[in-house]
Amino acid sequence: MYRQDADGAAKIEHFPPSGDEYRYFLGMTSPEVDAWMTRYDNPMRDVVQRVRQIMLQSDERLDECIKWQTPTFVYKGYLASFYPKPTAMATLIFHAGRAIPGRFPSLEPAGQDGLALRVVSIAEAEERRDELQRIVAAWIAMRDRAK
Repeated sequence: MYRQDADGAAKIEHFPPSGDEYRYFLGMTSPEVDAWMTRYDNPMRDVVQRVRQIMLQSDERLDECIKWQTPTFVYKGYLASFYPKPTAMATLIFHAGRAIPGRFPSLEPAGQDGLALRVVSIAEAEERRDELQRIVAAWIAMRDRAK
């Protein structure tokens, strides 16, 4: 998770899961999204949950809601939403992904302005943790600069 220390410098803190896969720290979750996840009947549910965990741990200012009938991450605009239909991979669509400054090699084109992250396992989601944290940090910095 990106946080600022007393001097204003950003630092990264990791909160790895411990024990049962369903008992990991998620950050500040939304009851609305928690309810959606409970109803989400898909073989990729655990992978989606882990990507959700990583996103919410990336920065305490990142929020989530249900938009377009799916979990969506928000900070001064819509950052990304899960595409819930695939059963062989978890897909997170960054709506204005091409506008996010930086190089993110795991993101693939998704429409005119978007980029997509596709992961097939919890292990792969963990491999993408640092990149996801950098994406969230870049989005927040970009939105904070915007008027």
